[in-house]
Amino acid sequence: MFSYRHAFHAGNHADVLKHTTLLAILRHMVQKDTAFTVFDTHAGAGLYRLDGDYAQTSGEANVGYLRLIEKIAAGAPTPSLALQDYLDMVASFNTAGQHKVYPGSPFIIQRLLRERDKLKLFEIHPTDAKTLSANIAQLEVGRQVAVLREDGFEGIKKFLPPPSRRALVLCDPSYEIKSDYERVAEMVADALVRFATGTYAIWYPIIPRPEAHQLPSKLKTLATKAGKPWLHATLTVKSSKLTTNDAGDVVRPGLPASGMFVINPPHTLKSSLKEALKQASQALAQGQHNAFEVESGG
Repeated sequence: MFSYRHAFHAGNHADVLKHTTLLAILRHMVQKDTAFTVFDTHAGAGLYRLDGDYAQTSGEANVGYLRLIEKIAAGAPTPSLALQDYLDMVASFNTAGQHKVYPGSPFIIQRLLRERDKLKLFEIHPTDAKTLSANIAQLEVGRQVAVLREDGFEGIKKFLPPPSRRALVLCDPSYEIKSDYERVAEMVADALVRFATGTYAIWYPIIPRPEAHQLPSKLKTLATKAGKPWLHATLTVKSSKLTTNDAGDVVRPGLPASGMFVINPPHTLKSSLKEALKQASQALAQGQHNAFEVESGG
């Protein structure tokens, strides 16, 4: 139950998609004076070292965020506003010219909060929860940010609707446990009953598993039944087909793609993501199977 550690995956192509989308949503939300609350149901440790043992073991940042930096430095097209915003945000956690620290969602969110806004972070992994609390304590932001060591799927229920009636819910479980797919759908269904006007941003892996393919369809159905607009963005960087090595062993491709499903998205999000993901898919391509898609409805 407690095996997943995002430190192995920090800065990968899924983070590029997730955090570019997250920033674009938040930039829109802060334009309105009314306070809002952000809920992160699976917050992780908050900050990650790209030069640390975990990240170096997986090397996923090397074909994610770090490759994006290299491609741009090598003369790739000028990044779109949304993609440049993402790159600038990550860079702000590092000394100029260095790329050692990668901010998780909690720290990206906190950077954009105003004094009147709130952030509630759920993390059940004992080690990550402890690290997250220590990292957040260094910000000295008092009650603005709360770290809750509990199951985010269940814990969020008592906070909806928030007093200000404005909120973003970010949900990005590891999906290591197959039941997470169903729990995501159940959480969104319950949340839409409690707080139909909230913005819900769901990340999920696109892998050869029925539950992964069914999840966006389930979320689309929930949004449609609630009469709410939705946006579905995907980023693919490589083929999902199995291959064999020289010894004849089957080699799994790892994570080839991921998606973000947003209910009640800002009206500006679709255009922002189209250009950003087009550039990201080209820069992060591993072979000839890179692609992106941004669709919306409702």
